[in-house]
Amino acid sequence: MTRTQRVARPREEVFAFFSDAANLAVLAPASVGFRLLTPLPVGISAGTLLDYRLRLFGIPVRWRTRIEFVEPPACFVDVQLVGPYRRWRHEHTFRDIPGGTLITDAVDYELPLGALGTLAHVLFVRRTLERIFDYRRARVAELLGPELDAEAEEPT
Repeated sequence: MTRTQRVARPREEVFAFFSDAANLAVLAPASVGFRLLTPLPVGISAGTLLDYRLRLFGIPVRWRTRIEFVEPPACFVDVQLVGPYRRWRHEHTFRDIPGGTLITDAVDYELPLGALGTLAHVLFVRRTLERIFDYRRARVAELLGPELDAEAEEPT
């Protein structure tokens, strides 16, 4: 799953916002009951561990991610070490565009349980992830300003 969003803020500022673990809860819908367990403040660097608790489909879940890679202010990658997915890798990239920053979230994930996980993905997991990222997009627009037009990208 890949999502993009264009905001009228400098890349350094956008990177700082997204790399601040305190903002994770701000970007999650209340329905997932997100709670960061790692004491703040926590700096984001390669090897940083983040522990949190949330609810997925009403089930309490503990999740641990490790920051795999950081290149300020261009990108960082988090991977799930403990959680509901067999595999979860979330790459956050930030690129200068005229008038602001292009944010790209690329999530590579796989559910456990083979065919049952595939069925769950089709029936509700994919839609739930899309709703979570739709909420995130709306919150980013509220907090960092309205989205720039697609024409704001660099000419090809």
